[in-house]
Amino acid sequence: MKTITGILILLMLSNYIQAETAEEKGLAIAVEADKRDSGWGDQKASMQMILRNRHGDKSIREMHTKSLEVEGDGDKTLIVFDRPRDVKGTAFLSFTHAIKPDDQWIYLPALKRVKRISSSNKSGPFMGSEFAYEDISSQEIEKYSYKFIKDDVYEGRPVFVMERFPQYKNSGYTRMITWLDKETYSPLKIDFYDRKNSLLKTLTYHDYKQYLGKYWRADRMEMVNHITGKSTTLLWKDYKFNNGLTDRDFDKNSLKRAR
Repeated sequence: MKTITGILILLMLSNYIQAETAEEKGLAIAVEADKRDSGWGDQKASMQMILRNRHGDKSIREMHTKSLEVEGDGDKTLIVFDRPRDVKGTAFLSFTHAIKPDDQWIYLPALKRVKRISSSNKSGPFMGSEFAYEDISSQEIEKYSYKFIKDDVYEGRPVFVMERFPQYKNSGYTRMITWLDKETYSPLKIDFYDRKNSLLKTLTYHDYKQYLGKYWRADRMEMVNHITGKSTTLLWKDYKFNNGLTDRDFDKNSLKRAR
């Protein structure tokens, strides 16, 4: 009887494993990645943005950021530019949402006014970089549908390779292919495909460090545009968590005074 029972259990497990579709597995991986990066509360960091044209000429911008985790919704993020002089004081505020369109505003010192970014412009470049406005929003699970492609190895690390498809309006992408570290569930590489389903950009993550014994953050991110030959590097440092930030620190009415 034990042998028969064991065989039945194995058959049931086999059927269960086979029943998991590529879409179900992709979603399960995305849920686990989100779970592992939940609970950090708030964070501050400094960032350097290096813009390069197709000839390799570069310009450098420095900024500081702060983010707030919002229970039941997407994160709130504030980015303030510190240097050079022509962008100093520019401030960008984003309220990411799970399903409805994100709310985003930018304060431009030269115009001395806060401008709301239209949901139809989310695919536009952020401050002349190769990152779009939609790239710098928190990546909520509900924003995408998912499909597992395969197990693989990327730069010596076992990874999940999966596709995600934007479910929100006005995205500049048809899909993204992500290489996700199997140990940390952190992204190592993302290919972005444009509205014609051609490879547009590639984002790679480098020099991860762990904070609070749980959360992984990359010190360097490289976005390369395969169409224009331009690229943008983001260098992160001085991560600080548990700063006591609240919703009041992300007030769109105080963008002009953001420092």
